[in-house]
Amino acid sequence: MAGGRKQAVVSTGIAGLDDILRGGLPASNLYILQGEPGSGKTTAALQFLRAGAAAGERCIYVSLSQTRAELEAIAASHGWTLDGIRVEELSASDAVNGAADQTIFQTAELRLDETRKAIEEAIEQHKPSRLVYDSLLEIRLITGDTPRFRRELIAFKTFLAKRDVVALLLDTKVRHAQNTGEEVEGIAHGVICLDKSLEEYGSVRRRVEVSKMRGVPIADGYHDMAIREGEGVIVFPRLVPGAAAETVKPQLIKSGVDELDKMFGGGQEAGTTTLVIGQAGTGKSTMASLYATAALKRGESVALFLFEERIETFFRRSEGLGMDLRQFHDDGQLIIRDFNPNEISPGEFGQIVQQAVSSDKVRVVVIDSFTGYLNSLPNREKAVRDIQSLLKYLARAGVLTMLIVAQHGLLGEDVGIDVDVSFLGDTVLLLRIIEHGERLRRSITVVKKRHGPHDLDVRELFIQSSGVTVVAYNPLPES
Repeated sequence: MAGGRKQAVVSTGIAGLDDILRGGLPASNLYILQGEPGSGKTTAALQFLRAGAAAGERCIYVSLSQTRAELEAIAASHGWTLDGIRVEELSASDAVNGAADQTIFQTAELRLDETRKAIEEAIEQHKPSRLVYDSLLEIRLITGDTPRFRRELIAFKTFLAKRDVVALLLDTKVRHAQNTGEEVEGIAHGVICLDKSLEEYGSVRRRVEVSKMRGVPIADGYHDMAIREGEGVIVFPRLVPGAAAETVKPQLIKSGVDELDKMFGGGQEAGTTTLVIGQAGTGKSTMASLYATAALKRGESVALFLFEERIETFFRRSEGLGMDLRQFHDDGQLIIRDFNPNEISPGEFGQIVQQAVSSDKVRVVVIDSFTGYLNSLPNREKAVRDIQSLLKYLARAGVLTMLIVAQHGLLGEDVGIDVDVSFLGDTVLLLRIIEHGERLRRSITVVKKRHGPHDLDVRELFIQSSGVTVVAYNPLPES
């Protein structure tokens, strides 16, 4: 930035990618979009040109690998058109017309010269502000020579720079291919890489990395992405905890059950995370419903994210305990989302939660269950790191977060996930079922609380149609 002026940028047409790039692509430069076949390069390129067309810019799609009909089909699959985008169809293999009479076999030199001439003529005639070049693979095959390929790319970059064109060059990368030594990334002003992987179960996992961007403090590393009908490429930037403001004054959040609040020293603090741990039937989800109901009655907004229970099941269970939450949901004060296994990536989930907190002023967030969330992801240790960033964001936004963690077995000896999550909780609420005498009894204990005093006594928990009650734990008389 000369003289302190902010560098002009152009939108990629993908909001999340613009966020990673701190606003968009620096103007009047050449960029490379890399990825395997099917990674979303063409779709992203169309979004880039559509953003330009919407801004009244001239846009051109130079295609050496796809026909206009194929591009129209891709656009139509998302409900788009190519209006405002000029498509130049070229064939790198038979670009020569009149010269074809000279020989049966066209030389690589001749094909390259004619292809370059056709592209430059299209640019001079249309004078675009944005250009997509699809793809470098065809030019690479024509040259067959690394030094010549680099010279062609440098010359093309110079040609575009003189005409203030922002160019996106698509480059097909083959998985496990050896490095050819071309180092085309060094020529481009920036390089964006699209990555996809297929797990043993579930849908394909997609990621994007801005591996290079000169002069821009990008959010580096991988970010989750998806390709969806009607939306195209969607990018979910990794959550930055510092994006939320620090809570000015912690406040106690109450459950509505006096004895339970006393166990927490008066209540739970805003900006903290509570792990609710227990085996099946101990009342973990009931605890979440309890705090959600109390917050809603105080006029606060609540977000519940369900990974094991359907929304209707949640409503009916809560109603069976005297907690009617449907009206809060209808009024928009209660946000509920349920997810199927393998439906969502950590990046997208983090963005959904962040949106709820920033736009809907949510004060209590419940993830039920955290076990189900982690078990739906292929890399659980990475997922734990992602959720840790999300929890830091929520803490700085002054949100009380409750994570429901299931335990295996009737007596719940083991937590139902194979990674340690205990460090995530500022507070740990342990629920158990104890066989005592001739019946099963529920117990509740606060085993950890980082902020302030708490009760270490084991108390008995009653869950009835009339509500939730916590009382002193009295041993049954021996028979």
